[in-house]
Order: sequence, then C-alpha cells, then structure tokens
Amino acid sequence: MKSEWALWEIFIRSQHGLAHRHVGSLHAPDAEMAINNARDVYTRRNEGVSIWVVKSIDIAASSPDDKAPLFDPANSKVYRHPTFFPMPEEVKGL
Repeated sequence: MKSEWALWEIFIRSQHGLAHRHVGSLHAPDAEMAINNARDVYTRRNEGVSIWVVKSIDIAASSPDDKAPLFDPANSKVYRHPTFFPMPEEVKGL
C-alpha cells in the first residue's frame, strides 16, 4: 500500500526582503527533500536567500468566523495603533 508524501508549505525570503513570504506548497517525504524541491521549484532565478518549509498539518490557524472575538479586544487599545504617536517630520517611509 503506497502512502502519499506529506504536504509542505513553502516560505521564501527574497534577496531584498526582511521577511519570509508564502509562495506555495509541495509534497515531499521529509524536510530536506522539501527544501531541495522548493529551491528547484520556487527559486529558479536565484531570487531567494532563505527557505522555510513547514508541514501543512502542523500549521494552526484561526477561522475567519472568529474574527470578532479574536480581534475586537485590540480595537479598544488605541495606544497600539500607529496613529497614537506623533511622527517627526524627519522620518520618512514609515
């Protein structure tokens, strides 16, 4: 009986980026093969400097239906919003 390989989510950090970005998914038997396959599939033009692979089954996510109870408490804390702090004129691009 043949079992299917695990599904991996692929995150790439570009040469000019500071954060990894989700670029897609692929099947592989282990993390090493997932990284090698991700390199071949998602960085063919030398655009990445780092690859993360995460088994899809290990990702926990909130449901869009839980948006209100999950995010509403933060709306009452105005000091967390960037508009609460005055920005100096010299600071550009924030």
